[in-house]
Amino acid sequence: MRAKIRLSRIWMLAAMLTPLSHSAIAQTDRSKPASEAAPSAAAGDATNRAKVLRAAADALGMVRWSDIGAGPVHLPAIDAVNTMEIRATGTVGQSTDAEYRVALAYNPPAMRVEITRKGAAGGVPQHTIQTVREKYAWNESEIGAGLEPGKGTATPAIADLKGRLLQLWILPYGVVKAALAAGDKTIVSTENGATVITFPLSGSLAGVTVKATLDSKNLVTKVETRSDNAALTNLVTETDYSDYADHGELLTDIKSPGHIVEKQAGRPLLDIRVKGVDANNPYLVFPVPANVKAASAAGK
Repeated sequence: MRAKIRLSRIWMLAAMLTPLSHSAIAQTDRSKPASEAAPSAAAGDATNRAKVLRAAADALGMVRWSDIGAGPVHLPAIDAVNTMEIRATGTVGQSTDAEYRVALAYNPPAMRVEITRKGAAGGVPQHTIQTVREKYAWNESEIGAGLEPGKGTATPAIADLKGRLLQLWILPYGVVKAALAAGDKTIVSTENGATVITFPLSGSLAGVTVKATLDSKNLVTKVETRSDNAALTNLVTETDYSDYADHGELLTDIKSPGHIVEKQAGRPLLDIRVKGVDANNPYLVFPVPANVKAASAAGK
């Protein structure tokens, strides 16, 4: 029997705390006046939205349910995905056979991407570390660079903030979290027989709209983003996810895509195969170097 481990450092998935009602009215009662029918339709939309998002979260293995409690009282649902590490190889930009490693967190939102590209003609490999946390973006010469004197260099990358932050929220887990956070601004529809979730992002990514398509198993298979600002072409993406499985060395029942293909403004950005995932909430921190905070405050 495959070993399974208990997840730690979990946090509440607030939008899922209200049980779904099987008696909710999904369609407008035409026998009632419009003033009474509208709330019924809204209630039906909310119930359907909650049902679809719960199904998507369940398909990914994000949610844990408990029957612990006295009598009819039970603990609420909890979101099991807060931090994660992903290891992959493939094509990154124009570089083939690149190594791609991601460390991410959703509370607070942060991501560190390490890319190792083979050197030309057998030369020295090129290694880059791209980091983002909330309203800060920077490059590191080594992990933790710029936090202690003499330990590496942290270079502010303010212009890359939105593009890097977007990568966090278009992952399947980010899609579910952001769609829940958008509340009644999230629209559930059907296109070509598939369920589609459309919602706006907020904060630094305000003006970006996400469209996610689910397959018959309620897994996120395609994510498309568009920006209200036509000049921000780096926020126009199309990502395909496939080959879902539990890719952990220690299995956690959390599903992750095994193949990720992403285009940015129509140009290939990623075509990678996942080699391993640590979804057991690994300890990850993303402290912001002082010079990065200063540069951000100065707008440089």
